[in-house]
Amino acid sequence: MTEYKKIIPCLDVKNGRVVKGIQFVNLRDAGNPVEFAQYYQEEGADELVFLDITATVEKRKTVVDLVKKVAEGITIPFTVGGGISTIEDVQDILNAGADKVSVNSAGVKNPQFIEKICNEFGSECIVSAIDGKRIYMNTIDDAEDKTLFKIGERYCWFDVLTHGGTKSTGIDAIKWAEQVKELGVGSILPTSKTFDGTKEGYDLVMTRGIAEATKLPVIASGGAGTAQHILEAFIEGKAAAALAASIFHFRELTIREVKEYCMQNGISMKME
Repeated sequence: MTEYKKIIPCLDVKNGRVVKGIQFVNLRDAGNPVEFAQYYQEEGADELVFLDITATVEKRKTVVDLVKKVAEGITIPFTVGGGISTIEDVQDILNAGADKVSVNSAGVKNPQFIEKICNEFGSECIVSAIDGKRIYMNTIDDAEDKTLFKIGERYCWFDVLTHGGTKSTGIDAIKWAEQVKELGVGSILPTSKTFDGTKEGYDLVMTRGIAEATKLPVIASGGAGTAQHILEAFIEGKAAAALAASIFHFRELTIREVKEYCMQNGISMKME
């Protein structure tokens, strides 16, 4: 059976509008999420991700009414994240038409929450979002229990961030990924704050590190600027799917163009 790689546009939503920034700040308006969702389905997106990016920081719930409007206009699998911290939140989002929920801050704060919702709703419905940032080490003696990677002449580890990338936790992202796997999640969405919005490519070290450590489907996120970057996520990053925002939102590339490029380079993709 052919294993197809997936292309997943991401709708970062603030105040009911799709926005996109660089390293989680300097957001600019991109458009209407309902219209975007329908456009991406027509374009051949395999799935869609909707992230209410300020819900946790603003201590509020995800905008369920908007989720429902988006879901009503599409039939492709639809993942929603942002401000989800209770079983009732998960139920509300799924009832609104989402197929999966993405959990980050609430799960880091209370890992048992992840285990509960995986048991309640099934692993296939729960995505663990991990926002990570490269932390470079002066010496490897400073590493303590961190998972180190050599990049050039330096070493680094990946710090888990919460609250929309605004809070450092000191938790090692690779070890956290292994933990959420044990708690029951079905897939992992690691986003690199270091690379987000830069269009310089994904953090392939973090993506591959999590994919190899967990053997779960990993969705590469943060930094796509070209079709080559997406191809690299599949080949070097070992990702099962590639998530992108600005290159699609601002029509720099179409999903079809990316899929055709990947197929020309030996990657199996679903084409409509």
